[in-house]
Amino acid sequence: MLIASWNVNGLRACAKKNFFDWVKNNSFDTLCLQEVKAQQGQLTEIIAELSDYECYFSLGEIKGYSGVAIMHKKGLSIPTEFGQLGLNNFDREGRLLWAQYKNFILMNCYFPNGGENNKRVPYKMEFCEEVSQLILKLEKKKKLPVIICGDFNTAHTEIDLKNPKQNEKTTGFLPEERAWIDRFIKQGMVDCFRELHPDTTDAYTYWSMRTRARERNAGWRLDYFFVSKNFFPKVKKCELQTKTLGSDHCPVILQIK
Repeated sequence: MLIASWNVNGLRACAKKNFFDWVKNNSFDTLCLQEVKAQQGQLTEIIAELSDYECYFSLGEIKGYSGVAIMHKKGLSIPTEFGQLGLNNFDREGRLLWAQYKNFILMNCYFPNGGENNKRVPYKMEFCEEVSQLILKLEKKKKLPVIICGDFNTAHTEIDLKNPKQNEKTTGFLPEERAWIDRFIKQGMVDCFRELHPDTTDAYTYWSMRTRARERNAGWRLDYFFVSKNFFPKVKKCELQTKTLGSDHCPVILQIK
């Protein structure tokens, strides 16, 4: 099974670039998209173009902001249940959608950015803790492992961004943000890319458009696949499609047995 996660930075904008070619040229079973930036009525043509997929959304109330999607190829095992975080202050921004499959739960998240002058860091940290608790509850209640993907808006360690020293006081690399990922791993979640590629450097998923950072590969690894520890043996590959354009992020691909 091949699962793709991509912060598309506006699905309608990405669709005018190479989004459909990207879908067509890969054999993805499931697409997890972040920053859809649309309301339901604005996605009719895109859903029609993706006729091979069942499309499910958690969309933000504010126009042109946030929103996540899980798109599941028709003909495969159908998810039996969907859910959000269950807290209105986060769900109204369309930040999380999970789907229960036969052998696992798939969770797609768009974690908050800490914002200008780090004003939204407390909001972000609250979201992080709620995600941790939701995974523990689902693992216990459903007795299934969890795959969680998306834009975490945090680079975990110094190897995960080009300029760590210059960004120690910048949201996305603050000590409290990085410490949460440490706790998340101790909770029993495995960072698939880093587990499979422990020493790989210059491997990023986000580059600022304002500074033409992609040309210099001055990036951040903000996008992840984590899985429950007991599920990790089923992971075959986790790769970054750094040459795929259309957004300021690149897709992350997970292949499982």
